This record gives sequence, C-alpha cells and structure tokens, in this order.
Amino acid sequence: MDNTVGSLTQLQKSVIIGCVLGDGYLRKIPGRKDAFLEVNHSIKAKEYVDWKYSLLRNICASSPKKRKIDKIRTAYRFFTRQHPEITELYEKFYLKGKKTIPSGVELNSVILAVWFMDDGSKTKKGDVYLNTQQFDFRSQRRLLHALRLVGIKARMNKDKKYYRIRILRESIGRFVETIKPCIIPSMRYKIAGL
Repeated sequence: MDNTVGSLTQLQKSVIIGCVLGDGYLRKIPGRKDAFLEVNHSIKAKEYVDWKYSLLRNICASSPKKRKIDKIRTAYRFFTRQHPEITELYEKFYLKGKKTIPSGVELNSVILAVWFMDDGSKTKKGDVYLNTQQFDFRSQRRLLHALRLVGIKARMNKDKKYYRIRILRESIGRFVETIKPCIIPSMRYKIAGL
C-alpha cells in the first residue's frame, strides 16, 4: 500500500476520532507498519458515508462500495490507506485490540457531531443518548469528564445490562447548539425538535 500521503488536517483527525467513538474502527494488520480506518454503515446512510469519504478522500485508495450482508441488508463502506497518524490514534484508542478511551481525551464540535451521527439517538420524550455500550465503565467515565470540559453535563444510564451516556436535559440545548453546524442534511432528523 502507498503510504506517501501527507499529514492529516485537524478536521480529518476530528472526523476519525468521532468515528472511533462511534461506529468506525481503526485496524492494524499484523506485519504492517501502520493502521487504517474502516467506515462501514448501512446503505441507508449513503449520504453520510459519502460525506465522510469526501473529507478523507486524499488518504483513501478507493471510493465507498456497496457490500451485501444478507438477502435484506446492504452495507456501504470504505477504508483509508494505512497512515502513521492513524497509527498514533490506534495506539491511543485501542488496548490489546479493543476500543478504549484514553485519559485526557478532548472533544470538539466535529468529534461530537460525528459521534452523535454515528451512535446518537433521541427518544420521543426528548432524551438524548450516546450509545456507548461498547466501552467499559472507565472509558465511559472519561467520556463524561470530556463532555463536562466542553460544558455538557451527562450521566451514565443502564440500558439492559450495559451502560450508555444520557445528556442531561439542562445540557441538551448546549449539546445541539455545539453539533448543529456539523450535522449533515440527511442526519438532521436526529436533532429535530430538540
């Protein structure tokens, strides 16, 4: 693979971190020097995948492709090339191959928006969640701290047997105000009415 791509922009790093907090995966193939990002969503999120690709195009080998999962479901995905700065993020966010949240993680509006577009939801009652069930308890505590540092109060809520993050009602307005400029048109339904 050609690794002669330039440095990542701050926007690209933010998109990648938002993906790691959400549905994206950083992968490192044994024997290879650097890690890469895999973006994989349902075909229903085509506009969203295309948006991510448009921001990361210069570090990708090819454009997004459809992939049949089964008779009903189709995925739409792309991979970046291997990249040394993605390796740095891999080493920061993965412990023994499992996603984790490092201490001192910092959030910004792009990271929050991508994280929410990937893994956020709202209820009919107006509750807002970040579906963080994949992360261990310590990682979720670190995410709560990082949210507080950007002025967003949240708590962990038990969802069946796992925990996820619920934005407190008093912070929903601030949360939406922070992410709204970065939410793409096809994902605006996630913040409608908040």
